[in-house]
Parts: sequence; structure tokens; C-alpha cells
Amino acid sequence: MPKPITHWKDGATFDGVSGRWADVTNPATGQVSGRVALAGAEDAQAVISSARAASRAWAETSLARRTQVVFAFRELLDRRKDELAQLITAEHGKVHSDALGEIARGQEVVEFACGISHLLKGSHTENASTGVDVHSKRVPLGVVGIISPFNFPAMVPMWFFPIAIAAGNAVVLKPSEKDPSAAVWIAGLWKEAGLPDGVFNVLQGDKVAVDALLRSPDVAAISFVGSTPVAEHVYEVAGRHGKRVQALGGAKNHMVVLPDADLDLAADAAVSAGYGSAGERCMAISVLVAVDPVGDELVARIAARTRTLVVGDGSRAASEASAAREADLGPLITEAHRTRVAGLVASGEAAGAELVIDGRQLRPRGDSAGFWLGPTLFDHVGPEMDIYTEEIFGPVLSVVRVASYAEAVALINANEYGNGTAIFTRDGGAARRFERDVQVGMIGVNVPIPVPVASYSFGGWKRSLFGDTHAHGSEGVHFFTRAKVVTTRWVDPADRSGGGLELGFPRNV
Repeated sequence: MPKPITHWKDGATFDGVSGRWADVTNPATGQVSGRVALAGAEDAQAVISSARAASRAWAETSLARRTQVVFAFRELLDRRKDELAQLITAEHGKVHSDALGEIARGQEVVEFACGISHLLKGSHTENASTGVDVHSKRVPLGVVGIISPFNFPAMVPMWFFPIAIAAGNAVVLKPSEKDPSAAVWIAGLWKEAGLPDGVFNVLQGDKVAVDALLRSPDVAAISFVGSTPVAEHVYEVAGRHGKRVQALGGAKNHMVVLPDADLDLAADAAVSAGYGSAGERCMAISVLVAVDPVGDELVARIAARTRTLVVGDGSRAASEASAAREADLGPLITEAHRTRVAGLVASGEAAGAELVIDGRQLRPRGDSAGFWLGPTLFDHVGPEMDIYTEEIFGPVLSVVRVASYAEAVALINANEYGNGTAIFTRDGGAARRFERDVQVGMIGVNVPIPVPVASYSFGGWKRSLFGDTHAHGSEGVHFFTRAKVVTTRWVDPADRSGGGLELGFPRNV
């Protein structure tokens, strides 16, 4: 019997009253493993109301106490992360080590939030004008909504909720209905850490739940990660309803390899960044730009490495008799997504790109049923082809060949996305120039996936980000708080003469 996966409000699971449910499938087996509740308008209001009722008391809780709770959450997560990784593997399909890796990156933000007191400090100016003092403070927003994608059910929510909670806000998390269990598990861990009921809530569902968060007058801000069309919709609708919005959209990340680069280093990086997590990540390298004359040799090295990859059920231990080691990557999230990626591979082949390795006929280790598509490598891809213009979100790496550094930069800057890019070179001057020339938000130099550490902020440019604020780091703290400036005058007890009437514009003297 598939397990029910419900909402979370007031510190406990909550079935809701909509009567709507959706299947949750294990991508490695194709079998239904659970049924997730899909919120109706009444359910959404109940969860949002729980957050609203708890928000005032939590905002008034001392910063010291809030930090203690976040630190307790960090300790519990560190001890029990393997449980969460198993949930992620079962519902998303990524291999266990990859699931542990996403938790570790998310935990960096939890640890950053433990030190948030330094970033919440205000400023004070005494006697800014005669007898007048001015001070500033940062205060929480109230209730904030987080809408997260399927590809990182733990890490992406952790980009936002540790900072939001540490800053004094209440949270409503709307996870993907494709892998919803991680959110409820995290809610239970917050309760165990001592977070008051109602401060962290989970609203399961589909568009009904999303629209409720976007339109509710009780929700002050929305953090979103997903595709660009949906990010744009979230930004527009939430903005019309007076909310702060940070909506992170899609990407088409390029990796430039200059002729002087260490080709073994570049080939390792291209395979790792192109096929890791089955390519289902917004920072995946999906385009390798080979600057003449390195194309032939580089493609050969990438192909040789790609053929060694093991694809299989990530929940199976490496010690099983059928496996020499743990799988490197697992299946795609759904049958429909697998069909879409396979269709784009067919489109690339029909358009004339050279299909070096075709992952469509993959038979995974153990020959299990599921949504399998192996690592796929194209060479001689043109920028007019669908496999170049579309965000594939699968294990497909396209090699584009260019004649010069300038042509490589022009290719990147002409793309509608501006999330991340990388350059591989031994030339420090070329790398420094690349940092200046490319129009993207995150750049790697001999680093293929330039996701910054938590003390810096994550986010792209152009159609990869809607809104002005990136995730985590100091920008995240500013997103989840707003500034107040207070101007005060206290009459000196030795001087009771009073200020007198003054109808003109106030002057600083």
C-alpha cells in the first residue's frame, strides 16, 4: 500500500480536506511508492494561517534563542543525514552519495545562519543633529513562502529557510509533488530541534498551492527555484500582490576550454559536471565550447571517460553481488521527462549533430524497470539546434567548436540565460579577462560548477533570475528582513526650554 505523504502545520502532519492525491513514483523501479496530498484553497489557507499565528511570537523571540534552535537543527541533521539521503534517493532517483552531497551543501547555509547575528546588527549615530540620535535595525518580514523544485528536495529549500527562520520569519515550504517526503522529514527535525509549532510548515500540492502562496495577503515574500517560464510567472503574480520575490529560473551553462588547458582536468570536469545527478541540475554543464584546435582530442577523452560510467539504482549498495561499485548516476525523475529528453536527443541527431554516445538504449545495472537514459555525448553542435537552445535537464553534453576566445565569449553572451559558466586554461590573464567579459552571475576558473559557498550569494543574470536578490549569503539576509530607521530626540533634563514652533522643513543643525 503506497504511503500517504501529507502537509505539516502546527507542528504535526495534516491530511487536508481537498480529497486530492497524486502518485509518487520511485524512478529507478517505475513503481508507485507513495501518494501525496494536493492542497485545495482551504488547506492552503489553514497552513498559511498556522504560519501567521506563529510569526509574531517567533519574531519577538530573542536572537540568542533563535540561533540556539538553528544550531540544534544543524546538529540533528548532521547525525541523521543518512535517513534524509535515503528518502531523496527513493523519490528522486539520484545515487546515495549524490543525495548526501546535496545535504552537505544545504547544511552550509544552516551553518551560515547560525552566525546570522552579525548580519542583523543595525547602526547608531549619536547626535546626528543637535539632540537627535538615529539608529537602524533589520526586522523580519512575517510569513515567507518557499517553492522548491524536484531536483534538490533538500538543498534548495535549505538555501532559504535557515536564514528566514534565523531572521525571525515563519516559513511555508511548497516542495515538488514528485519528491515530497524530504520536506515533511525536515519539518519533523525542526520540531525535534525545539522550533515552536507553526514556524515551519509544509504545503503539499500543485498549481493550486502555488497560486495560494502567490496571492495570499498573509505571505510577505516568495523564494522560488524552477524553470524560467514558471519563474517569470511567479515573479509577475507575486509582484502584483505586493510581495518581495526572488525567482531563480533556468540555465544553459557553458564550459570554455582554451588550447592551453590541461585536457585531462577539463575532460574529468566536463563528465562530472555534465552527467552528475543525471544532468538534472540548473548548474550542470550542458555545453562544452572547444576552442580550436583542441576539439578532437578533448572529445575523445570525454568519450573514453563517459563509457566508464555506471548507471543504476542509487539505493543499491556497492557491496551487492551485481555491482563492482556504487552507480555514478541514476534514472530521470519521471517517464514523461525521460521521453522529453530522448526526444531532444533525436532532434539533435536529425539536425546533423554527431552523436558520439547514445544513452537512449541504456540497460542499467540490474536491468531494473525505471526511467533510464544514459550519458549522451554530441559533437559539432550548432547554436541553432534544439539541443543547444533548450535546457535539456538530462545527461546530455553538447560540444560546440569555435575558432577563438572571442567567439566563445560571444556565444555565451548571446544566450538568453546567464546562470553559470566556466573556463579551463593555464593562462591567468585569459581567465581574468573572461571574468570581465562574460555576462553571467557565477563564473568558474578551472571549476566546472561554480556554486559559491554559503557566505556568498547564489544567482544568475538575464533570464536565469527574476528579482534583484540572490539566494543565501548577505543578500539572503537582506531579502528576509527589512530595514527600519528610527530618529529620536530626548529632552535634556537640564534644559526644559522646549523647541518652539517651527513650520518650515526640518533642518539638521
